[in-house]
Amino acid sequence: MTGVKELLRRPLGHFTERSLLGLLVILGAGVGFGLLLVLVRVEWQPLYDVDHGVAARLNELVAPIGPLVTVLTAITDLGGRPVIIWLVSVAVVGLLIRRQGRLAVYVIVTGLGALILDPSLKTLVDRFRPEVEVPIGDFAGQSFPSGHALGSMVAYGAILLVFLPAMAPRWRKPAIALTGLVVFLIGFTRVALGVHFLSDVLGAWLLGAAWLGVTAYAFRLWRLERGRPVAHLTEGLEPEAARDVALAPEEEKLLPHTRAGIAELVVGWVLIFGLLYGFGMYVSYYAGGTFFETLDTDVPAWFDAQRTAFGDDVSHWWSKIGDTHAILLISMVFCPLVLAVWRRWRPVLFVALTMFGELTLFLATAAAVDRPRPPIENLDGPIPTSSFPSGHIAATLCLWVAIAVVVFPRTDRWWRWVFVALAVVMPVGVAISRMYRGMHHPTDFMGAMLLTAAWIGLLYWVVRPNADVDEGNQPAIESEDVDTLDDELAKAAHPH
Repeated sequence: MTGVKELLRRPLGHFTERSLLGLLVILGAGVGFGLLLVLVRVEWQPLYDVDHGVAARLNELVAPIGPLVTVLTAITDLGGRPVIIWLVSVAVVGLLIRRQGRLAVYVIVTGLGALILDPSLKTLVDRFRPEVEVPIGDFAGQSFPSGHALGSMVAYGAILLVFLPAMAPRWRKPAIALTGLVVFLIGFTRVALGVHFLSDVLGAWLLGAAWLGVTAYAFRLWRLERGRPVAHLTEGLEPEAARDVALAPEEEKLLPHTRAGIAELVVGWVLIFGLLYGFGMYVSYYAGGTFFETLDTDVPAWFDAQRTAFGDDVSHWWSKIGDTHAILLISMVFCPLVLAVWRRWRPVLFVALTMFGELTLFLATAAAVDRPRPPIENLDGPIPTSSFPSGHIAATLCLWVAIAVVVFPRTDRWWRWVFVALAVVMPVGVAISRMYRGMHHPTDFMGAMLLTAAWIGLLYWVVRPNADVDEGNQPAIESEDVDTLDDELAKAAHPH
């Protein structure tokens, strides 16, 4: 028993000698948070005055300036639960794919700690939100501590510690400074928008720093117990994992011929816009007496006659698959997974350019054609944008076709056909829903298909998203690569 105690004392003492300053910082953050918690709980008058004075003053300065409120709201969303959950989930999945199970467990445990501490302490303190003269922010629940400030401190801090080794030494300090700036700005916006007091944010920062320090300390102690050297925190938690946690190796050229490629994309965009504009103007205003007019008249009328309460509900939710939020969410999940699995930037560039081109072509064409909606009841209400082409259908088509183009040649597993099926089923479902709801004509669907075929065809020719596979430099995913995820989780949970 004595030998075991001595074994534990040695790494602990060695760690303490090397990390005394860090331990003092952790201790100071914890004590500071405890003191602030007591002062808030007893409603100490000087702190009360400062909190309410800052809240009133910032509200007076910020509320009248609409653009500033928009900017502050966008920044504050970076600390919201949807963004934090997305960030942590993508990081964890990426680490598991890269066979870094212990780092994945670290991120999970650190994130869960913040998720538990925030509502628990809010319930304990039970502090009301600020009451400002001109409310400009949405909020619910208690005030202390700020969940956005705590979540951003813990999540961004943990992700930074995990991925620091992948950065060149000259970029590490700027990355730390940038992360600190983002966390500071998120906390500041919570006060500026009038949804938290200054002490709510300060308390969240102190608590987040303490919790982040404790989990990092525990991880480094685990390394010492296994005889691994303890590096400075500016080198990250696991310096040996630098190659595995790197997003992707540097590629000499993302485009085979950069200048020519950019010129080809610009010229191609203009030509595709011209094609869409010509087709859109024809079917909107000059197709009288043709098959297109019959199609655009009879199909909406038929859908109008088939409406039921059940159909209204189904079409509503299926239509949501093609809205901006759904498309953005799927893109933000798929692109990091591409980096985690295949370590290539070019497929990510292909998907990003696909969606950027779709959006710009849709907006430009819709503004130029300015086609009215079908002459039946619009279940989604009046929409200010033009009917041609359908943005929902075009976005869904472009996204799922681009995903299928990237995935299919990179694996020989059966599930690659699932992505081919999704590239058909998802846009067809959205198209039927949009026409059922009276939002689009059949030729608007044709316009979306034309946009997708022309733009993705151009991008595939210029970007060559699967060049590494074509050249034999990127192996397909084999079954053992997928099966290792369960093994890594088991190793992480039972390190011995």
